[in-house]
Amino acid sequence: MAIITISRELAALGDETAQELAKLLHYRFVDKHSLEETIKSYGVSDRKLEKYDERKPSFIASLSQDRDDYIHYLKTAMLSETQKGSCVFIGRGAGAIFKNIPGVLSVFLVAPFDIRCERVKSYFHCDDRRARQIIERSDHDREGYHSYFFDMQWKDPSNYHLALNTGYLHPTTGAKLIKSFREEMITGEMEADGELRLKEMLLGQQVVHHILYEKGIPIHFLEATVDEKTVVLFGVASSQVLVEAAVAAARIPATGYTLRSEIQVVQEYNVIP
Repeated sequence: MAIITISRELAALGDETAQELAKLLHYRFVDKHSLEETIKSYGVSDRKLEKYDERKPSFIASLSQDRDDYIHYLKTAMLSETQKGSCVFIGRGAGAIFKNIPGVLSVFLVAPFDIRCERVKSYFHCDDRRARQIIERSDHDREGYHSYFFDMQWKDPSNYHLALNTGYLHPTTGAKLIKSFREEMITGEMEADGELRLKEMLLGQQVVHHILYEKGIPIHFLEATVDEKTVVLFGVASSQVLVEAAVAAARIPATGYTLRSEIQVVQEYNVIP
């Protein structure tokens, strides 16, 4: 199983190239719509998705529990998609979420500003001034989204395995280049290692979900890492009783795993709800 993530500037033919690539490799194409449907099936509202999707949240939104819910369910949805087989992800910070996972290829698509402007004018039937505003707003939102949620510089090419200028490439050609690069870079051993790591990451998400959302145990900044047969919990709690409750709850999704807590106890610890 292999995963390819496509990050793109607006009007850099991201969706078109990703769709062609998925067809070429016979991978599943995972876009905004399919991810949103999965996230909404968890009970997340359209309002929450609209507030955070590929944009930096406002100051008030950044203090909300909705922010934590959004990123938790986004990661869960993406990791769940990987369990269905090889796929191509477009946008939503997939390159950051799957960073350093063996068998994952991360691609960034760009195009010259003037070419992007002409494409946007065609897409939205607008003049040059409005096209520039749309592009600048999109770039600002995507840069803010990656910086805020993933501490990542979205346009920095060093964050990707491959960057392509689609100002001069048809989506089919771009897809063929990515396919060739993938064949050169990704080995069967890397795919197997990546598949195991993705399963471990999903289990970690399931542990966090069970503790926070099903049991309602207030562990702040909770994370669960999985390494082979050991699950380690990290976070902050206001009492040892809560730590013990979290460990007990984790045993349900992590049956058969050794559990270890690195949760710090800080009495009278509070965060803005």
